[in-house]
Amino acid sequence: MPVEDKHTACAPTSTAEERMRALREQIDGLDKELLALLNRRAACSKEVGAVKAGAKDLIFKPFREKDVLEKLVQTNQALDGPLPESHLQAIYREIFSSSRSLQRPQQVAYLGPEGTFSYFAGQQYLGHSVDLTPMHDLQAVFHAVHSRECELGIIPLENSLQGTVGQSLDLFLRYEVFIQAELSSRISHCLLGTTDDIAEVEAVYSHPQPLAQCGDWLRARLPKAKYIPTESTAAAARLVAELGATGQKVAAIGHAALAEKHRLQILARSIEDLPDNWTRFVIIGASPVRQETRDKTSMLFTLPDKAGSLVRVLMVLSGLGINMKKLESRPLRGERWQYVFFVDVEADLQEASYRGALETMREHCHTLRILGSYPQGPYLEAM
Repeated sequence: MPVEDKHTACAPTSTAEERMRALREQIDGLDKELLALLNRRAACSKEVGAVKAGAKDLIFKPFREKDVLEKLVQTNQALDGPLPESHLQAIYREIFSSSRSLQRPQQVAYLGPEGTFSYFAGQQYLGHSVDLTPMHDLQAVFHAVHSRECELGIIPLENSLQGTVGQSLDLFLRYEVFIQAELSSRISHCLLGTTDDIAEVEAVYSHPQPLAQCGDWLRARLPKAKYIPTESTAAAARLVAELGATGQKVAAIGHAALAEKHRLQILARSIEDLPDNWTRFVIIGASPVRQETRDKTSMLFTLPDKAGSLVRVLMVLSGLGINMKKLESRPLRGERWQYVFFVDVEADLQEASYRGALETMREHCHTLRILGSYPQGPYLEAM
């Protein structure tokens, strides 16, 4: 009986090779067709930009982008193809990003440095063609947008575990900027380092918030390690890369993408104590979004110091059957024992049909300001 050549047995059959070659040629042909269509779309985008330039219109159209995505998802479902919805949306967010940059380059301010969760949320929602500009603090983000140094800004508004970012709300009082869009980004933390053995880690660096959100995990697995706060997760990763190069057994907590940026190893993934951890970000601009239909409205108001003043305002919303998603009070700076109220509702209060109700609310308030009406934002999984 002849002995079978093991190399011959393992080699793919000529039929499989021919099939693979044919499939690759088919993919190459489809790529050429896609490229031609993308260039045709890009040319249309540039023409749209020229029209908008004449009308001084906004480039960022969140409701238009949401509408396009929803229609594409419905079409994809009808086609019953293999492309997952999340992949389709990610592809088109990059197409939208490219289209906007072709119409006019956009600078978007965010709380830096590069590699913070604000940075990755901005990339994921606005795409990689946008010019993300780091700022040293949240006030600088608001100032850059208000002064039109940057066209847009992305700021964290609230976290599902730790509540409202108070500084963001306070800054809306100081700067007349408007919410144009929102998104919710899943926050998932990784332990990053230069050592192969987690047990060797002697110190963990990160922003105080991730250190707190991963406290149980750290105490269970690294009970003897020191936990050292830094100004950001990005700064922690950069510092750990520097210290690790000198032989120190240290680690950082941060976004998985920081590992590649700083040549660190991912020692553990998803180390947050509670997995359902989301941060709601909002996109702010110097002008309000003017579109036909919007899903939500955010506003702030102050009230006269008399009994029932808050109830009277809320009764206007209740009488219209409007669902209130958020109500929070903050101390009003410079006014002892006075407060400002921040409210989110599921309605476009700037529609003509709500004009009378809005005027009634103004009559009950000392001051009232609409921060913006905008589309319901997506929930984006961690990259």
